[in-house]
Amino acid sequence: MCFICIKEICNSTGMKNFILLCFSLFFICACNNDARKEALANDIQQFQQALMHEYLDSATTPLLPADRAGFKGIHFFPINLDYVVTAHFTRTADETAFKMAMSNKNDEQEYVKYGYVQFMLLGKPYKLSVYQSVRLLQSEQYKNYLAILFKDATSGHETYGGGRYIDLQVPGSDTLTINFNKAYQPYCAYTEGYSCPIPPAENYLPIRIEAGVKF
Repeated sequence: MCFICIKEICNSTGMKNFILLCFSLFFICACNNDARKEALANDIQQFQQALMHEYLDSATTPLLPADRAGFKGIHFFPINLDYVVTAHFTRTADETAFKMAMSNKNDEQEYVKYGYVQFMLLGKPYKLSVYQSVRLLQSEQYKNYLAILFKDATSGHETYGGGRYIDLQVPGSDTLTINFNKAYQPYCAYTEGYSCPIPPAENYLPIRIEAGVKF
């Protein structure tokens, strides 16, 4: 609020009323912020529960029978809302499909770089490419499906060496939310028989992303 506005309020309502107004506005903002944080935390918890249920339910698990007995569950870094960021999205037009490196070297799958996102994380700027599977593009159910495939300084240590993924939908504007607490490991991290895309070198973050799924 500018100085002139403050002065006008003081003149019209008096300093005491102005202080009460400021306190009320601060209280409302604080409550709204707390509600937002609680909603975000609940959303992340629901994501975690759904992921664990997928792996543990015999009807939905991606684990092969031979791997189920030794499965130790899905583990997560503590929820940290500092890893929920607002990003600026840029669509990259006229991109051509390319062969994404896969965990199964005999497999070739085509992806398109759909765009990229720029954001601040822990006080520093970063950029990640967003990809679209050409195969999924042919599906009515998944035609709006995008993914951020990335590696960071935890890859190969606390997290899967082949990187982690964050699911996205085609955005309707030039801003979107990236929630690293929803970063998950591909099926290849837990079981044999799958071929999983390996993040391109351009999507390596030179920091530790201590959020989302870990070993």
